[in-house]
Amino acid sequence: MESIDREQLEILAKLQSVETETNIINTKLNIVPGRIYSLEQEIQAFDQRLSDESTRLDVLQKAYRKYELDVNENLSKMKKSEVKLRGVKTNKEYQSTLKEIEDIKAINSGIEDKMIDCLDEMEEVEKYLSTKKDEFRVLKDQIEVEKDAIHQESEAGRARIKEIQTVWDAVSKQVDPELMKTYLRVQDQRGVAIVAVKKAVCQGCNLNIPPQMFNELQRGDSLRFCPHCQRIIYWKEA
Repeated sequence: MESIDREQLEILAKLQSVETETNIINTKLNIVPGRIYSLEQEIQAFDQRLSDESTRLDVLQKAYRKYELDVNENLSKMKKSEVKLRGVKTNKEYQSTLKEIEDIKAINSGIEDKMIDCLDEMEEVEKYLSTKKDEFRVLKDQIEVEKDAIHQESEAGRARIKEIQTVWDAVSKQVDPELMKTYLRVQDQRGVAIVAVKKAVCQGCNLNIPPQMFNELQRGDSLRFCPHCQRIIYWKEA
């Protein structure tokens, strides 16, 4: 059992606190690219939906114009057939020309039905685009605000890490060299090197330490390790 000054344990605890804060900040900084990417993907997906609907509207408009041309062309044919009808000399010719006119009317009727469907669909798409373009502008503004907040948070985090590093450098110099070696060895093995014990419970593994060890730990005059997680432990009042 290594004799130790309580103050050294407190310095180690402070050192661990500094490192824990650094790790928390670094964890947040590490996920920043993912957060930014997620926001950008959201806006790109929305923009793609608008682009797809705009393309759909363009296709519908072209189809409608083609229907109009077909109808007008058929009307022109029908007028020629009507003129022809007035000049026929036989019943057979008359019936044949009459059928031409009826066929053209039927074709145009089918095209006009398609035009109505096309207009309905165009109206639906235009309404969608009108609504969603406003939503897109709002979403884009919101995402830009979020990205700015993330960047500011990142800058603050990096600045804080610099401050913490200065504190760590100053605090670590106060630790006995041999004790520092022990601290770094445990840290390498367990991640967190030193933890408090409250009400006889190790805060590293949440298990009770033996009563005798807890009594000795409260004196704070020796280096102790949790019998369960092997971390350095120190007593802290609940």
